[in-house]
Amino acid sequence: MRLRAGISCLLVLLGSLGLSACSSQQEGSNTDPSQVDATTPPQAGACRVLSPGDVRQPANATRTVPCSDRHTAQTFAVGDMPGQFAHSSYGASSVSRWAYETCSTKFEHYVGADDSLVLRTTISWAWFRPSRKAWDKGARWYRCDVVGGNSTSTSYVPLPQSAKGMLLGRPADRWLACAVGPTLAGATKIACSQKHNWRAVTTIKLGESGDAYPGDRVAASRSDAFCASSVKAWLNYPATFQYGYTYFKKAEWEMGNRRSVCWAETSE
Repeated sequence: MRLRAGISCLLVLLGSLGLSACSSQQEGSNTDPSQVDATTPPQAGACRVLSPGDVRQPANATRTVPCSDRHTAQTFAVGDMPGQFAHSSYGASSVSRWAYETCSTKFEHYVGADDSLVLRTTISWAWFRPSRKAWDKGARWYRCDVVGGNSTSTSYVPLPQSAKGMLLGRPADRWLACAVGPTLAGATKIACSQKHNWRAVTTIKLGESGDAYPGDRVAASRSDAFCASSVKAWLNYPATFQYGYTYFKKAEWEMGNRRSVCWAETSE
C-alpha cells in the first residue's frame, strides 16, 4: 500500500527561480550612497545584511559588511550583460530570463551543488541590476547574491563567512529543506535541523532545455510516478509509506526549471 500527497499548486521555493525584483530601489540608513546609481559593476565576494524586502527590489545599494561579521547575503557573480540588452527596457522579461540562466548556473558552481540539490536547500539566490537612473545612462551590469532563505522566507538566516562550497559533500541539515504538517500540501517549509515530518529527498527531471512544457497534467503524472518509486527506494522499500511531490508550472519551465521535487514522510 502506498499513500501520496501530491501538490498541484505552484510553489516557488528553495531557490528554483532565484528571487526576482519588481519595485523601485529605496534609500535608508543601510544604504551606501556611492552604490545607489552606480554605472560600474559592484564587487564580487562582498557581504551584506539583506532582508526579503531588499530582495524584492530590482536594484540594491545596501552597505557591505566584513564577511567575518554577521551577514545574510554574499555576492557570487558580477559582470556586464551582453550587448543584445543595450536597448532593452528596464523590466524586460528577456533580461530576467538571461539573469536566471546566468545566476542559477553560477550559483550551483559557487555553493557546490547540482540542479537537483539546489531545489532541496534552504538557501537561494537573488539578482540585482543598476538603478533605473543608471540604466537610462547605459549601465547594464548584473549582481548575483547567495541569500540565507528562499521566496517563502519572512527573514534570512546568517551565512557562513564564505558561502563558496557550502553545499559540497553532505550539507548540514540547517541548509536542507524539510517541512512539518499532517499533509505536504499544508505543511510549513523549514530547515531539516528543526523537528519535521517531511523531507525533500530527490528530484525528477521532466525535460531538456529545448523541450516544450508538457502541460500540468503530464508534469504532475510524471512527477507522481517517479516520486513513488524514488521515495520508496530512499526509505528502503517499506510496506507502506507516504510521499509527495512539488512540480513547477509553465512560467517556471520557460524560465529554465525542468525538475520536480520528491518528498518523503520521515522524521530523519
